[in-house]
Amino acid sequence: MTEAAISLAEQIHSGFVRYDAAYRALSTLAGQRFCAQDWSGAQGDAERRLDLYGERVGSLIETLDRFTDRADWCAASEPFHSISGRAPNGELARTFFNSVVRRRWSIDGVDPELEFVDDPDPTPSLIPETLLHRFDAALPVRRWLDQILRGERFQADYAQLDSDVALASAKIEAWLRNDYPGATIGAIETLRPIFYRNKGAYLIGRIYVTDRWHPLILALTHGRRGIEVDAVLTRTNDASILFSFARSYFAIDTDRPSALIAFLKSFLPDKPIAELYIALGFHKHGKTELYRYLLRHLNRHSDRFTLAAGDRGMVMLVFALPQVGLVFKVIRDRFDFPKKVTHSEVKHRYELVFRHDRVGRLVDAQEFHQLRLPIDTFDKDLLEEILSEAANCCHRDGDSILFDHLYVERLVTPLNLYLRAAAPSNARRAILDYGASIKQLAAANIFPGDFLLKNFGVTRHGRVVFYDYDELCRLADCRFRRIPVARHPEDEIAAEPWYSVQEADVFPEEFERFLGIPAPLRQIFNTHHGDLFDVHFWREMQARHERGDWINVFPYPQRHRLRPAGL
Repeated sequence: MTEAAISLAEQIHSGFVRYDAAYRALSTLAGQRFCAQDWSGAQGDAERRLDLYGERVGSLIETLDRFTDRADWCAASEPFHSISGRAPNGELARTFFNSVVRRRWSIDGVDPELEFVDDPDPTPSLIPETLLHRFDAALPVRRWLDQILRGERFQADYAQLDSDVALASAKIEAWLRNDYPGATIGAIETLRPIFYRNKGAYLIGRIYVTDRWHPLILALTHGRRGIEVDAVLTRTNDASILFSFARSYFAIDTDRPSALIAFLKSFLPDKPIAELYIALGFHKHGKTELYRYLLRHLNRHSDRFTLAAGDRGMVMLVFALPQVGLVFKVIRDRFDFPKKVTHSEVKHRYELVFRHDRVGRLVDAQEFHQLRLPIDTFDKDLLEEILSEAANCCHRDGDSILFDHLYVERLVTPLNLYLRAAAPSNARRAILDYGASIKQLAAANIFPGDFLLKNFGVTRHGRVVFYDYDELCRLADCRFRRIPVARHPEDEIAAEPWYSVQEADVFPEEFERFLGIPAPLRQIFNTHHGDLFDVHFWREMQARHERGDWINVFPYPQRHRLRPAGL
């Protein structure tokens, strides 16, 4: 091994250490922002964290210009693994190494000579004691819950801690009585790092009952009176939704992400490791884990990529691998009428979703470049369509298809298909949540652009999310108008409107005609969400954003809140 290879490994690792320190410094600020109620500052920090990785990789590459021998780069992985293997976040370091070499050598697909394709150090199953608080399970619920909350030192006061403890204890005791009558609590643990996102802080714990771990999550808010316990989550489904692929990333100050993953997996066994890394803010490594998972599956199974269920996309060609719960989106070369969006605008809107608060309603899309997939894993008809209609972003290369650019998302059931097959009670719930999703997106300053049912999907937890971004924009960029009064009776049946329409104009009165809600559900939707057809709703939302209001969208049902009429 050459001195150049060792020096290269050391410099890349030093670059990672500097990046990691800067990332953790930004994450540490989350606690200060929460205590100061500095929500705009917290949002700015979140965006800065997203930018930091690419900036540091790019600047590091510029300092490595003198290393021009590819053999040195190939040899650097061995000493780099030796160095990174001593660190508790070594898996992140090796992903950082991959990012550097991929950008330096413009790698198509993967290059095992240069990259860590399989991580030799899997996620540990043991959680260091230094990450945990333990509490005496023999104590009454109120006692150990009081210890959990008083043990956290915030730079702000609790508003009414005794009342919070009483209400939260009642929630936990009711859960135990209803779900596990007569059961004994075996253990109680919480993580030392606090999880921050948007206007919330989360104490993440677990409680051992009936031979398994259950989540014990305390959601905190900070309002005019001080810090309050807003909700208690003790069921797996609710915890899973908190860590959903449709939510923004947490800010956490930790040097042991894999240990946090092991803790979360103890009560979220079905949540993919890649998804958890992404939720914790380590989205680059999450994408690495996603790719490895996909490769392992393709190597072990004979599944084939097929066209995704649902209506044909006018802008995106969408195919799926249903057995792994993923969909893949490539931009078509030409868009169907009446789409006027450009390729660059489509990419810009996906970038907007990546950077914006997704409030649990926008599916996170992982962007891949130079992704190589075996050609024999594609359905024949799908292969022909991809090569003929998306030739600008992919091509056949030997026994593979090389995608210059595509997005990978979690698979959901298109809402229009879901409603056709759902039982009446499930259809009613879904159509109501569809309206709620539109309102929550508006609360986050997002206008979907196209409200058709086919552009929304239903997750495995029954939540409605939006995934078609080619017409998405900020609410502030729209001009909501009422349809002018017709000049003559003939105006109302004319093929073209009798009034001028500009590009940013939106007429909410027209929504009802185009949504395509099945007749049995239309009245239900109109009763609960008919205000979406009124220009007043949209203008009021715009006015609130212009005033700088930070509208609360809680990542858990109202029934889990201690005081539903609170913040």
